[in-house]
Formats: sequence, structure tokens, C-alpha cells
Amino acid sequence: MLVTCPNCGPREVQELRCAGETTRRPTSTPTVRELNEYIYFRRNVWGTQREWWFCRTCEDWFMADRHTYTNEVEKTWHPEPAA
Repeated sequence: MLVTCPNCGPREVQELRCAGETTRRPTSTPTVRELNEYIYFRRNVWGTQREWWFCRTCEDWFMADRHTYTNEVEKTWHPEPAA
């Protein structure tokens, strides 16, 4: 499986690490339920899922839209810096 690193170009998946799907952080004072959902719950959708990836070559994080059924990576990019 090839994944395109925004810095290095196409790479074998062994040269990368998938850190899982992106999730929305809870509020500044989350309830126990909100915190548990943030840490443990994964949507694991059938279809396109947005995930964090790390390239071991350039040592940089990037995001990817990957189709969970075909494993095809549709798009990769660097996220916008937080404001």
C-alpha cells in the first residue's frame, strides 16, 4: 500500500505510522462520559475516514482521508496551525 507524504512523496506504508482517526477534543472541563468517549470511542466508519499519519523519513505529521473498505488513500495534507 502506498501513501503519499506531503513532504517526501509516495511511501510504502511500512515507512509511516497511522495514529488513528481524528477526533474532536472535549470542552475544557469534560464530564467523565465525554472524556471516556474521547479516549476510547472510535467511529470506525465504512467509507472515508480522516486519520493522522506520521512519516518516519521526514519525521512529520500529516492528515489523510482513507477509504476504510478499499484502504485507498484519497488525499493527504498538512493541517492548518491552530489559532
